[in-house]
Amino acid sequence: MKNSEDEQKEEFLREFGDDYGYKSAPKNIDQLRATEFKRLAGVVYLDHAGATLYSEAQLESVFKDLNSNLYANPHSQSSCSLNTSDRVGEARTQVLDYFNASSREYSVIFTSGATAALKLVGESFPWSSQSCFMYSMENHNSVLGIREYALNQGAAALAVDVEETADYRNSRGTNSAIRLFRHHELRRSERGLSKEDPTGNVYNLFAFPSECNFSGTRFNLDLVKLIKEDSHNALEGSTYSRGCWMVLIDAAKGGATEPPDLSKHKADFVVISFYKIFGYPTGLGALIVRNETAKLLKKTYFSGGTVAASVADSDFVKRRAGVEEIFEDGTISYLSIASILHGFRILNTLTMSAISRHTTSLATFVRKTLSAMKHENGTHVCTLYGANSSKVLFEGMGPIVSFNLRRPDGSWFGYREVEKLASLAGIQLRTGCFCNPGACAKYLGLSHSDLLSNFEAGHVCWDDHDVLCGKPTGAVRASFGYMSTFEDASNFVNFIKASFVSLPSRTPGVNTLRGTTISPAIEGIGRANPRLKSISIYPIKSCLGFSVSSWPLATTGLLHDREWLLRSTSGEILTQKKVPDMCHITTLIDLDLGILFVESPRCKEKLQIKLKSDFPVGKDEVNIHPQRYEVEVYHDEIDSWFSDAVGRPCTLLRCSGQQGYACSNRNRISRLCRDLETKMNFVNEAQFLLVSEESVNDLNARLRSNVQHHFDGELIQVSTSRFRPNLVVCGGEAYAEDGWRSLRIGKTEFISLGGCNRCQMINLSLQGGKVQRSNEPLATLAEYRRTKGKITFGILLRHDDSTGKHSDAWLHVGEEIRASLA
Repeated sequence: MKNSEDEQKEEFLREFGDDYGYKSAPKNIDQLRATEFKRLAGVVYLDHAGATLYSEAQLESVFKDLNSNLYANPHSQSSCSLNTSDRVGEARTQVLDYFNASSREYSVIFTSGATAALKLVGESFPWSSQSCFMYSMENHNSVLGIREYALNQGAAALAVDVEETADYRNSRGTNSAIRLFRHHELRRSERGLSKEDPTGNVYNLFAFPSECNFSGTRFNLDLVKLIKEDSHNALEGSTYSRGCWMVLIDAAKGGATEPPDLSKHKADFVVISFYKIFGYPTGLGALIVRNETAKLLKKTYFSGGTVAASVADSDFVKRRAGVEEIFEDGTISYLSIASILHGFRILNTLTMSAISRHTTSLATFVRKTLSAMKHENGTHVCTLYGANSSKVLFEGMGPIVSFNLRRPDGSWFGYREVEKLASLAGIQLRTGCFCNPGACAKYLGLSHSDLLSNFEAGHVCWDDHDVLCGKPTGAVRASFGYMSTFEDASNFVNFIKASFVSLPSRTPGVNTLRGTTISPAIEGIGRANPRLKSISIYPIKSCLGFSVSSWPLATTGLLHDREWLLRSTSGEILTQKKVPDMCHITTLIDLDLGILFVESPRCKEKLQIKLKSDFPVGKDEVNIHPQRYEVEVYHDEIDSWFSDAVGRPCTLLRCSGQQGYACSNRNRISRLCRDLETKMNFVNEAQFLLVSEESVNDLNARLRSNVQHHFDGELIQVSTSRFRPNLVVCGGEAYAEDGWRSLRIGKTEFISLGGCNRCQMINLSLQGGKVQRSNEPLATLAEYRRTKGKITFGILLRHDDSTGKHSDAWLHVGEEIRASLA
């Protein structure tokens, strides 16, 4: 009897069987994955728009080539240098062949990447005060950066939307059916602007991607001819329609599966990145430039390899004549350039036509499946971006699926929640705006005021603020490469369905299993209250702490808790997520001696830091969003000890004061801010973290029942210390703490701030002296402890010091806990 996965694949093959799988190639897709991508076992890799993957055969060919041939600096005249020049020449020819470009018309300039190629165009383009840099809204930041060169030279910058004319059905051709809707013109300076017609040539530049890396829409490449030959109609008589228009195509993404045909679409510039095409090498790109256009570029800097002759003590330099020789500064990355021949060889065996059809079939299947998903109440789960684009303006969709997900009530699932759960499921994808702010704003419907409000609320690229003011700030992107399989696509859509679709038996994103909440203590009821089982202090953020039977409170929480941290020389705050070996550093404070003791297996001697007299050589400030701290800096001997302990240069900082800076959030979006009403040391969210022993026991029971899903198939059991709590309680019911509004431990009052949002740090464990990573316990917690984008375990507390007695307060193990319910 067939299972649902087999039936799903059969249905897929009935629709896409002619396009999927490379039937005419030496290896079909299943053989390719089994032999060339064994490292993908157990992983669903869906970030090919960010970087595709190299094959084993490709690297074997590269290493065999490098081990068999002697390559030398091509600026020499030795035989091995001439051999290198020949290989570089072969690589240039292969690049031109890939884009169907003639060497009589185009040249290939190798750069350190697509970004460097774009920078080269910006800094050498013949800008003038009458020039215009025009670009489609759907452009990568690296393209937008060209406008800095244009604006600094007095030129205008202009973003446009590519749109259909109102009467496109009656148009004589594609060109006449397209118009450019202009956004607000940008100018940095009016200096030198002429109100009269220019006396010399005016050169303008239009840039657009062959494929939008946000939505996957493929632009109609007839735009090249339209801009170069009919800019007057496209711009509806704008003053910028005059002069000579040049066109730049960003093919960094689109070139991987459908490279522009330059014999048909004669762009002036095309930028590419090789690791996006076949994974290896990184740090290498190219600018393909028309030879006639290259003559107009203005190169200022000269270097080794770009000059025919120069005089050291005279203002004389004679540049070389060749396009590549003029623009490739210094010694090119000739070993990497030789390596790309082996990448192209792999693609040529499959053919680009087959790769395009294969990857498009997978993306189309995912789009259709996601668009059909509905919650039990009939509302659609998924909002897709770019899927309904005009056929006049765009040439279909590339192998990108960009979307956001909604709950049954219409609210949005945050993209970071999707990414976190996907990672736990072994699915690698990308979220955010993908460095494409124009497309992001366009597809998400974000106005200028929305973007500025989000920034003022603290949102920046790569942070966790995925939904603000009821709108997503980015999207989820799944992208396919030539080695992607149906199983990758199927596992992905099944993950979406299992994790985010509301069915009659469950509601996604809501705690489905929670223990009974305990009742508040009532006189005459015999039921015992929970008690405080342990107290732990973590003096240095992300290092091991120590347990005590009693400990004093301070205005910041437990005395000396998270009072120190380690900072790298680049200013990065070090944590176990980034430096797992920090879990080897043990700490202990002796209050009677007034000493912090620190030990590390990497250091022979135990470090002793006096709490009062070992004070620093100076003061500094450190920002841990959204707080600014005044800190004290220690002398070199202490910093050297910690640098040895973590295996990288770092400094020890001690918190000496906290400054309120809080959210510059005018709308008071509380979810962005941690507890800012009380003083805290270097904690993430609140003064205290409390965990229940019964809740940990319940989690371990679930881990045992799901053992077949665990890392390496091994049973994983966790202790309370895995969650780095300050306070562990026992004697109540599992998850009773979720319902506490406030509590009293002994005579000390606390206020609950809600559940603690857990991250992948709890998946790190120290076993046999080595740090181990797995998907647990976070994966199991995600099954039943997920609410509104957060996976919670334990609760955050604030010391209620309204009585002003915090200086006298101590906590003692064994004290009774009396809770009030929310």
